[in-house]
Amino acid sequence: MMGGDVKTSERADADFTAFVEGAQPRLSRVAVLLTGNRATAEDLLQEAFIRTYLNWGKVRPQGAYSYTRRILVNLNTDRWRRRHLEPVVGDIGDDHVSAAASRGYATVDHRDSIVHELAGLSDRERTIVVLRYFLDLSERQVAEELDISVGTVKSTCSRALARLGTQRVGEGRLS
Repeated sequence: MMGGDVKTSERADADFTAFVEGAQPRLSRVAVLLTGNRATAEDLLQEAFIRTYLNWGKVRPQGAYSYTRRILVNLNTDRWRRRHLEPVVGDIGDDHVSAAASRGYATVDHRDSIVHELAGLSDRERTIVVLRYFLDLSERQVAEELDISVGTVKSTCSRALARLGTQRVGEGRLS
């Protein structure tokens, strides 16, 4: 029986390792977009993976990405609730990009400009915009993930997009 436990544990570790290798590039990008800072993003992502690992036996394989992403978002929310710091512009890198994100990047000369523009938003606005438009979640999914109302998602998105549009006009990027 002891040998079976070791094999089960080794298999679970191998499954978790495969999950991390597959999910890390996209989750890393999400973390940078949420925080605006690569070092902070790496710390949050590492903590999210640790928490996922500690509960790995309870996590469904098909839900592991969403489970870890939710931990990441919650950790970031906890971070900005504890101490509100001005975001630092970071680099989001060239890791794997989702189809939705690729479409969005096609019109941007430099990917760093996305992080720079998002840095002008409040932490809550930035989180909602990243979940809604970068991760392509529905308004209802964003509301559930952040435990807020759909109306709050809609109004926050509206304000954030207006601010982003104002920044672009101010910088001469829109006609």
